Amino acid sequence: MEVTFRLSLDFKKMIEILLEQKPDVNLEQLKELIEEKKRKIGAGYLTDQGALFLVAADLGASFDNVQRTKRGIKDLYIGARDLDLTVRLLSIYPIRVFTKKDTNERIESRTISVYDAGGSIKARLWDKLTHVIEENTFKPGDLIQIKNCYVKSALNGKPIINIGEGGNIYPYEGNDTSIPDLDGITSNIDSVRAEKENAVISGLISSIPRIIEFSDSRGERKKSLQTMLSNESGDRKLRVALWNVDEDSLPRFFQVNFPIRIIGARIKDGNLQYGNGDFEIHGDEGTIIELKEKPQDYEVHTIRIISDGRSDNNSVNYIGVDKDKNLVYVNLEGLKSNNVNPNSVIDCIPSRIFGNMVFLKEDSYLELVENNSLPRIEECVSKIKDIKTVGDSYIIESIILQQPNTTQVNTKNGEMVSVTDTLIGDDTGEMRLVGWRDSSAELERLKVGDRIRIIGAVLNTGREGKLELTLRKDTLINNLL
Repeated sequence: MEVTFRLSLDFKKMIEILLEQKPDVNLEQLKELIEEKKRKIGAGYLTDQGALFLVAADLGASFDNVQRTKRGIKDLYIGARDLDLTVRLLSIYPIRVFTKKDTNERIESRTISVYDAGGSIKARLWDKLTHVIEENTFKPGDLIQIKNCYVKSALNGKPIINIGEGGNIYPYEGNDTSIPDLDGITSNIDSVRAEKENAVISGLISSIPRIIEFSDSRGERKKSLQTMLSNESGDRKLRVALWNVDEDSLPRFFQVNFPIRIIGARIKDGNLQYGNGDFEIHGDEGTIIELKEKPQDYEVHTIRIISDGRSDNNSVNYIGVDKDKNLVYVNLEGLKSNNVNPNSVIDCIPSRIFGNMVFLKEDSYLELVENNSLPRIEECVSKIKDIKTVGDSYIIESIILQQPNTTQVNTKNGEMVSVTDTLIGDDTGEMRLVGWRDSSAELERLKVGDRIRIIGAVLNTGREGKLELTLRKDTLINNLL
């Protein structure tokens, strides 16, 4: 009977090494020895590779140099051991600390994502190795060597590299041109055509970035970044949602029309409830946003304040407008605000700009100025028919058309929250107005026929795919006489 060998890359290499060590044995003889060993041991107990180990022992050959043979990510499988890998770093996750229940031992763990020319995979670091990233100032795109690792099954059933005791990570000395750099694996918006893990995507920010608070499965309050990313022509836009985001890890200046690159994201099918139904870009705390062009830190922004200040811990929050009638949320922390009042005009160099939020701290420049060219609040009111851009904030003057209705909603994380909605209208149309959690009480106090001015409501897509205005926690609602 003819025997067919299914040779893996390692098995082929092992045969080559054995034949080099034993030149008096040829390939056909080696095949016969392997089959003989399998027959003697018994069917079902040995693979070809397992039999080869026993044959090598009989012949006095050694595979010490084969155990740690160089592989690529596409060759990895659950159970592979004693691996050395040359890869590039893609994503870096925060260090996690937990305690073993039985011993109270403190354990540190960290996850990174790596890639080569054939694919990408996550790797888990333990204890002292969790600090190797900072010790070597590793960053995405760096070539690294992973020594003495193995592959196990992650909780989702996918392979994950484990680097524990005896393993290590080193900077790669030299340049492995077979592994593309970050530019070589970056895709633009137009090239997104399928779901993908560990993607690198470039594009333009096309909607005001927003930080939204949510509760995770444990009931802990977390933050997500929501925005849209478009191609240069603006005719294709993909929703971006980064979960468990740390605001301090985001660029200091992050605004509409900035070119960015998102490193370590997941491309997934879109949801019409939240976006336009096209593919979406999702990320987590390991995802990195990189500005393609560095903005000037010293740019002066001129803003007219249109609200009273609201104190929040050590800061004071205002709403303002810029020269283009866009709403701006101003946060003053550590700066005197006694002379900042509605209709005040300020020149400032912010410490940070996030979308339409301007943060002014002790290292910021702030000066009250006379400037009559900036629009006043009356000039910035939008008609309902002109409210079209999802994610933008608006000022609206309208009438309450329906009695506000409050319900308790059970979120997907099991949290019960208050949601109040009503219908508002002006001489151009009608629109639903919604308030969640604390903002729910703002709507509950209103009644049919009230004339109101809403300052800072955000346009969103509702559960039925219809546009609706949502109150922010800093939205103002003033009654008009």
